Amino acid sequence: MCVCLVSGSSGVANFVAVFSRVEVGMNLTYYGHSCFAVELPSGERLLFDPFITANPLAAGIDIETITADYILISHGHGDHIADAVTVAKRTGALVICVWEISEWLAKQGVTNVRPMNTGGSWRAPFGTVQCVVAQHSSMLPDGSNGGNPVGFVVATPHGTFYYAGDTALTLDMQLIPRRYRLDAAILPIGDNFTMGIEDAVVAAEFLQCSNIIGVHFDTFDLIRIDHEAARRAFAERGYTLRLPSVGATLPLLL
Repeated sequence: MCVCLVSGSSGVANFVAVFSRVEVGMNLTYYGHSCFAVELPSGERLLFDPFITANPLAAGIDIETITADYILISHGHGDHIADAVTVAKRTGALVICVWEISEWLAKQGVTNVRPMNTGGSWRAPFGTVQCVVAQHSSMLPDGSNGGNPVGFVVATPHGTFYYAGDTALTLDMQLIPRRYRLDAAILPIGDNFTMGIEDAVVAAEFLQCSNIIGVHFDTFDLIRIDHEAARRAFAERGYTLRLPSVGATLPLLL
């Protein structure tokens, strides 16, 4: 990895982390809602926000077949954490989450945990993970405090991507490209509980990223979207929006 000093339009110097790019593919497998796995060419498998067995759209997914080396949890709501304990215990994966969620997981018998919090970075064996701001709420299934919701930036030699978690559009997103050059951004687009299409398009602009994968849509009536209208809204601004089908695997990078 190298760090480049880039002068911003405001005259403020921006430090941008750029890994020496290795041209080998990274694949994303979508398990529905906001649950997906990213498989790195180096062999590690990162699973995000496990919510499968309670999702009727994921009825065709056998949770016993899902493997993971790392599980990243953005916040404590049931539609992001429902299967975390089951998968973590079966796979032995290291769970990356905020402190409050790590304490709750320990009570469920999950002890292989890396507690973090907003703004913190960790140099993992596969690259760097940073927790970034998400504007949302967070309560664990038993009603206890889930701490701050977060998003994640994952920077590897094979590419760098941002998973927003559940969030509103926030000006903090403009800080991310000051440090990272994103190859992909995974954004919630279902509206009502998170950003909708219009705000997600602005988020892509803030992030300076044209390769967008939409999540957190269609699972419930309150977050159903018009797929073609969504793709068109991004295309009109020069961005590509991909809306994966449940169970589909696609290249993360374009």
